[in-house]
Amino acid sequence: MARPRKPLLSRERIVGAAGRLVDEEGLEALSTRRLAAALGVSGPSLYNHFRTKDEILDAVADAVSARVDLSMFEPADPRDWRTALHDWAHSYRAALADHPHLVPVLARGPGRRPAGLRVADAVFGAMTAAGWPPAQATRIGALMRYFILGSAVGSFAGGFVDDAAAYDPADYPHLGRAHLLAERRTEVDEGAFEAGLAALLDGLALQFEAVRDAGRGRRPDAGPGAASPGPV
Repeated sequence: MARPRKPLLSRERIVGAAGRLVDEEGLEALSTRRLAAALGVSGPSLYNHFRTKDEILDAVADAVSARVDLSMFEPADPRDWRTALHDWAHSYRAALADHPHLVPVLARGPGRRPAGLRVADAVFGAMTAAGWPPAQATRIGALMRYFILGSAVGSFAGGFVDDAAAYDPADYPHLGRAHLLAERRTEVDEGAFEAGLAALLDGLALQFEAVRDAGRGRRPDAGPGAASPGPV
C-alpha cells in the first residue's frame, strides 16, 4: 500500500502553525527549528515561502489584523463615524484578545503588512469622508490604536492576587476589596474598556463640533445664531 502523502507545505500552513506556537508559548518560542518540527519538514524548506523568521511573524500578525471587521467603514454602511469607531474598536479588541502574545508585534504599526494597511486605510478614509481634516483623521487613527492595543496588553483586574492578606489596610487603606478583582476580571476589564471608549468618543464628538463650526465660518464658542466672522 502506498504511503499517504504529506500535505504540501504552503504559506497558509506555515502561518497557521507559527500562530499556534506563539499563542501557546509566546513570541520567544517561535524559531524556524521549532516551526519546521511542528510542520514535519526540514528548516530550509520554510525559506521557499518566507525569507526570514521576521517575515513569518509579520504574516502571523497580519492574519490577526485580517480578522478585524471593517464593514462599518464601507461607504454604503449607514453607521456614522462615531458608531463606526465604536464597533471597530470592539472588533479589533476581540481579535487581539484571542492572540495577546502578538500585541507587541501589532503595536509596531502595519509596515508593509497588507491587512494592517487595509485597516489604516479604512479608518482614515472613513474619517475624512465624514468631514474630519486629514491631519486630525490621522491622529484619530493613531489614538484609537493606542487605546485598543493598550487595553490588550494586559488585564488590570488580573494584576491583583486573590488573597486578602496581600492588601494590609495598614499599608493600603483603600485596597480592602482588591482581592476580589481577579474573580471579576472580565467584568472589570470590559467595563473599563467601554468607559474609556465612551469618554474618548465623547471628546472626539466635541472636537468634531468645533471642526464643523470652523467650516461654517463660526468661532467654536459662537452660538447657532452668531454671525460669521468671515473667511477662515
